[in-house]
Amino acid sequence: MLRGDKIGLRARHEEDVPVLRTELYDDVVNGSRAEGGPWRPIRPGAKDPRLTGDSESEAVVQFSVVDLADGTLVGTATLWGIDNHNRTAHIGLGLLPAARGKGYGTDVVATLCHYGFVVRGLQRLQIETLADNTAMLRSAERNGFVREGVLRASAWVLGEFLDEVLLGLLAHEWKPERESEREPGRAPGRERGAA
Repeated sequence: MLRGDKIGLRARHEEDVPVLRTELYDDVVNGSRAEGGPWRPIRPGAKDPRLTGDSESEAVVQFSVVDLADGTLVGTATLWGIDNHNRTAHIGLGLLPAARGKGYGTDVVATLCHYGFVVRGLQRLQIETLADNTAMLRSAERNGFVREGVLRASAWVLGEFLDEVLLGLLAHEWKPERESEREPGRAPGRERGAA
């Protein structure tokens, strides 16, 4: 498990899938805002590729996000579009409704940066998010991501086109904690205690 200040990123367990599906993807509004395509229902018991990704794929790594204090499942995190030649990847995350507004997002982004830059040896991480997703924008910017552009009217979401913001972070720009400030076994974040 990768450990941040508040959260841990661990392998997806079978019992995580129905919770994540029900609380994140069965909700039409949330599912439509999170996906690049139209929302569609998934039959109970069917394999949901958003949650049960191919563990053999080199291009996607899916994690379940848990609260370190009590082990409670709080969301999902993904490093996707991993390009080992150009050493780039994209970050995605989704927090359960009850877990939002508690500073988990910033910690998830920090821990995914550690995984991408330190564990995987990547050069660039990228985030694309809807322009009105202030929580994700704040989490990204607190971890050093820079707004690189706006993709105007690029996302069709529930009957309207919305802008997307493109953010990027290069390995040499990332500022993890110094080793002497970090607890043993904890992945370095950009700032200690950032919420």
